[in-house]
Amino acid sequence: MSDSGKKILIVGASAKEYALVKKFKSYGCEIFVAPGNSVIAEIAECVDIREENIDELLAFAVQNSINLTVVSSEIAIKNNIAELFQANEQLIFAPGAKSAEFTFSRSAAKKFLYKLRIPTPRFAVFDKPQLAADYLKTASMPQVISTDADNCGQGRLVCTNFISAKIFVDDLFARNEKKVILEDYVYGHEFTLYVVTDGYHALPMAVVANYKFMENGDGGILTDGVGAFTPDYKVSKDIENSIMANVVDNILISLQKKGTPYLGILGVNCVLQDDGKYVVLDFKPFLSDHDCAAVLNLVDENLLTLFEACAIGSFADDYRVINVSDNASVSCVLSARSAGNIISGLDMVDSDITHFPVRKNEYLEYETIAGKTLVLTKTAKTLSSARKYLYEDIELVNFDTKKYRSDICGQVENF
Repeated sequence: MSDSGKKILIVGASAKEYALVKKFKSYGCEIFVAPGNSVIAEIAECVDIREENIDELLAFAVQNSINLTVVSSEIAIKNNIAELFQANEQLIFAPGAKSAEFTFSRSAAKKFLYKLRIPTPRFAVFDKPQLAADYLKTASMPQVISTDADNCGQGRLVCTNFISAKIFVDDLFARNEKKVILEDYVYGHEFTLYVVTDGYHALPMAVVANYKFMENGDGGILTDGVGAFTPDYKVSKDIENSIMANVVDNILISLQKKGTPYLGILGVNCVLQDDGKYVVLDFKPFLSDHDCAAVLNLVDENLLTLFEACAIGSFADDYRVINVSDNASVSCVLSARSAGNIISGLDMVDSDITHFPVRKNEYLEYETIAGKTLVLTKTAKTLSSARKYLYEDIELVNFDTKKYRSDICGQVENF
């Protein structure tokens, strides 16, 4: 069967799913998205099944003769959609819940890194506020304080002194958080190495520079990402090879021994320090919302063929490298302080636009949601060109309380 005759089910409902749909549409596939959102519904058929309802998703896949299910939703992964589909002979590109636990549990990630002797910042995990407070008295500052789950960056804060750190720790426990992770803040350049793997063989997909603080110059609130650029010229091939050999391969071997091989996309979040060494912070079970389009724009492979090869077990035989173009991509998240503001200027933008769950009003105008609203991504021959055109497009998009970082890829010259 040709790609144009195949049916694809994508599970998720945010900006990365929008980017995935646009990529798969270029192959002529028939695309379904569960649950999707009102904006995704404009370019694909949305299915009214929640991400956690994996039995209903399986029934839909069987009844509609879905050829491949691609899961970018952490909720569906946590509910072990991969194992259910595999047990019912449905082709799926996603890791199992047990194999992916370290990607959505910070405490599991930190313990995994420690066990495998992979360099990571000094950390401690606490389940009682008093023990955490005692640790903070002698801890080096700043401290990154976070919940066990990601919570879209809302359960994480960088604290520069004992008082603010203790207040935040107490607040997290007051919200009935079961575990709180304290970690030394490491200064340096944040980046993510994304790999594609069938659980036994892994290949690098992209190295992405990340911007996670809300304000220019890495100030303000720490988020899960507000901008990115790729390729990351600050990360050498030697560092990439070191992470593949000493981090990715060791993790895959460990998971194989447990009988829980990891199949899918794995993101390794790192910090490159001034001395040229790197530390690993944590992991992602798929591409992130803020960098998905930037990565996919550069991948010079048919994603359907690539993901199918992982799912059926032919990946190691079929691929020696994941080809990428020699272009460059820069992305920026546009946020709104309040919901319901009319967004104008999108029709004048040349950059790729991926949407968080925004909606249209009765006049068919897009309206903001509170928080992250849009991701604009520009791809060009060089990073400097991509950055220039991206920010020109950002100026064309208007809505009340628009907020974004203006320094993404700001130090780039002739890249």
